[in-house]
Amino acid sequence: MKDVQSERDYRNIPLKHVGINNLKWPVIVKDKKNGTQNTIATVSLSVDLPHFQRGTHMSRFVEVIKELKSVSPKDIEGMLNDLKEKLDAQVAHCRMEFDYFIYKPSPVTKIESPYDVQCAFEATKNHEFDFILEVKVPVTTLCPCSKEISEFGAHNQRATVDIKIKSDKMIWIEDIVKVAEESASTPVFSLLKRKDEKWVTEMAYLNPRFVEDVAREVAVRLEANKDIKWYSVCVESIESIHNHNAFAYTEKGMME
Repeated sequence: MKDVQSERDYRNIPLKHVGINNLKWPVIVKDKKNGTQNTIATVSLSVDLPHFQRGTHMSRFVEVIKELKSVSPKDIEGMLNDLKEKLDAQVAHCRMEFDYFIYKPSPVTKIESPYDVQCAFEATKNHEFDFILEVKVPVTTLCPCSKEISEFGAHNQRATVDIKIKSDKMIWIEDIVKVAEESASTPVFSLLKRKDEKWVTEMAYLNPRFVEDVAREVAVRLEANKDIKWYSVCVESIESIHNHNAFAYTEKGMME
């Protein structure tokens, strides 16, 4: 049959990121406690298309991911190498977004329940392999200004700590979650009894944090990990007394 995608194109315009996205796919990711964890990823796969090639072969993206047995930086690099070979491409890209579950005990009663964080693997393979781990961690922040000016109480809210890192070593998702939670007023939990809720409420009051504070605390902890080559931190507070959100951003290199 005629291969229309491989026809020559004469408009002389190269394309970046030609492929498929929003593909739901079962994957196996590494779990620090249990070895592995099964989850569902939303996948985007693409290649760069040279100016002379009319199109790419979309079915081959699914064929390549079908061979992926587990998900790790090494596995993803191998998949992108296969993608480059099958599509005769110079550059291949992948992004996988997935929910990751950590079983966490409540602070006082120690009742364990699953707690989900949103994660992503983003990778590009050209001559070199570039891999980013992204973890979005829900936390609680209590406003230092509100505490200072109020006779009693202080407004608090849920916030999200979005951390991206690059590393040549294995960095566990659980360790990134710990960094985010230790930098906030308190962690959040799936299940809290009254004793636990009292602890969370009082801990937040004793540990007020602006979004600026959380971003800086995360950066200090990431800087201390010499295995992390680059990072970015974006903290967004879902404000409880305003009709807008507050956010703060930093990344490695801004302090130099």
